[in-house]
Amino acid sequence: MVGSAIWRKLEAEGYTNLIGKTSTELDLRNQAAVHDFFKAEKPEVVIDAAARVGGILANNTYPYQFLMENLQIQNNLIDTAFHSGVEKFIFLGSSCIYPKLAPQPLKEEYLLTAPLEPTNEWYAIAKIAGVKACEAIRKQYGKDYISLMPTNLYGPFDNFDLKTSHVLPAMIRKFHEASQSTVHGRQSTVTLWGSGTPMREFLYVEDLAEAVVFAMENKFSDNLYNVGTGEDLTIKDLALIIQKIVGHTGEIIWDSTKPDGTPRKLMDVSKMEKAGWKAKTSLEDGIRKTYLWFLENQGSFKEVKI
Repeated sequence: MVGSAIWRKLEAEGYTNLIGKTSTELDLRNQAAVHDFFKAEKPEVVIDAAARVGGILANNTYPYQFLMENLQIQNNLIDTAFHSGVEKFIFLGSSCIYPKLAPQPLKEEYLLTAPLEPTNEWYAIAKIAGVKACEAIRKQYGKDYISLMPTNLYGPFDNFDLKTSHVLPAMIRKFHEASQSTVHGRQSTVTLWGSGTPMREFLYVEDLAEAVVFAMENKFSDNLYNVGTGEDLTIKDLALIIQKIVGHTGEIIWDSTKPDGTPRKLMDVSKMEKAGWKAKTSLEDGIRKTYLWFLENQGSFKEVKI
């Protein structure tokens, strides 16, 4: 999702000398393969949009894969880029790197000030290591290596697999499938995890792509920047928005036996705005665009196996 959005944005801005590989073409967990790729292609700028990602269920079920594979992917890219003389490296992380009970909104300086959210700490620890690796290279060697921490992302090419997806795409699929089936003349119910009370912020992936290109074209004064909208809402309100857009009229059931995750995750985006970038797409507009993409592409979805 993220890589393709950045690629489209670069092409739209007139960039032509783009180098990229899918995960099937280049296994970034393979150090030798990454080294050979850099040796052959000699990139000048590297944007690391690769990661194993997923929601609470996936993080809880596959902790080792989420920790180890993300460490392998980013370490191979960062270290090989450094030793290949790459001067500009943009590392993409996640808002989950911040402590579970950090003050809201989340400021960059809150990193490593308290314990992480247990349900996604494996992914978070890997991403924190990537942030610190880029910071260390910047500090020790003066290279322009920066980390952008996006809030929760969604948009075209998202993962709609119910076992591994994040909350927003999972809701789109659940509400859509329920709207297509009826029980006793009524649309099927939709069961969602938790209480619906946690608050979350969501960023349309095309906006993130704009932020990445902006960071690529400008030199930032620091190493870590939050990227988001600076606005959040409850998961329950998110569900109602998606239900309305999809056209589902059935009942919503909240399964309180399932975990909520972090109570609130709102990004302080003032640092990025001061640098000159701000998100443009409203949540409802972004969800509508994402649902349209879902409708046009749902026949091509494949279930994810880990």
